[in-house]
Amino acid sequence: MRIFDDDMKPCPTGTPGTIWFVNASPFEYFNDADRTSEAYSPDRTMSTVGDVGYVDDDGYLFLTDRATFMIISGGVNIYPQECENLLITHPKVLDAAVFGVPNEEMGEEVKGVIQAAPGQTPGEDLEAELIEFCREHLAHLKCPRSIDFIDELPRLPTGKLYKRLLRDRYWGDRKSRIL
Repeated sequence: MRIFDDDMKPCPTGTPGTIWFVNASPFEYFNDADRTSEAYSPDRTMSTVGDVGYVDDDGYLFLTDRATFMIISGGVNIYPQECENLLITHPKVLDAAVFGVPNEEMGEEVKGVIQAAPGQTPGEDLEAELIEFCREHLAHLKCPRSIDFIDELPRLPTGKLYKRLLRDRYWGDRKSRIL
């Protein structure tokens, strides 16, 4: 296993990058030759399923997100899982999703979609409170610029968040990396 940045350079300890597997079993995506090709290193000795993570000083691997969920805002890579993990710790939040939405100047900006906890009133006051909460704990560029509220976040029967359904509302016909 190796961790590389977007230029296929090894990531230092503690720095997130794409996780690649050396000499892994060959695979291909059904009817998607382009996606299959992207899953292999140029010399085809390594493959990835798109997980992002880092190795700590003790050699432990930590998974941080999926590469397809990464937000690129002003040339900075932002992994939304970190913000989602923080938001669900807030007592007024039942569920949270964070992803990139179009921004003419920055390419993408961070958007939060929240399912408020029972008894909480979604609106501008709660939005401001949650954005401030994020800014107290994360670098500002990792925080949502805006938050929308929804009755229930879409999830698959397995419980996995169905981000593409949320993302599609904001991207329309524009192209995004979320599959």
